[in-house]
Amino acid sequence: MTEQLNSPVTRLLDAHAIEYGLIEIPLDPERKPVRSLEQLMAGLDRDPGQIVRSLLFRCGSGQFALLAVAGGGRADWGVLRKQLDERRLTMAQADEVLQATGYPIGAVPPIALPEAVRVLVDETVFDHGKVVIGSGVLGYALDVAGTDLRKVLADAETGHFVKL
Repeated sequence: MTEQLNSPVTRLLDAHAIEYGLIEIPLDPERKPVRSLEQLMAGLDRDPGQIVRSLLFRCGSGQFALLAVAGGGRADWGVLRKQLDERRLTMAQADEVLQATGYPIGAVPPIALPEAVRVLVDETVFDHGKVVIGSGVLGYALDVAGTDLRKVLADAETGHFVKL
């Protein structure tokens, strides 16, 4: 890695001796990341399907669950409710995302999360040799080998959680 970024995510990857690349995401005038990471990836001649999105859900029990999906994968709410043994799920609000994960929307990773957040990973995340995950810091993403990400997500629940 040529540039340094110090976040809980990079510290975790460093602790596991996992190599990663830093992708700078241009910020708009309001200091928010570009809306289309897919466009940025296409401009870098990369498959937008490699982007791992971290979707945070608030469960009826009051707990939070994060679903990591590849590309434009859409959560299958019925499958999620069953997996989580919850009758009610809603998408977390912006303030809840920061409060529950410690990261702002646009930078939430599927790793280095508080223990209270239950992590589920759709198997499609591991279909790519390289994936792009949130770095924990707005304006940056990390490029990681899918096999290395799987190692760090060893304790996460994996399965098929998206609509086909």
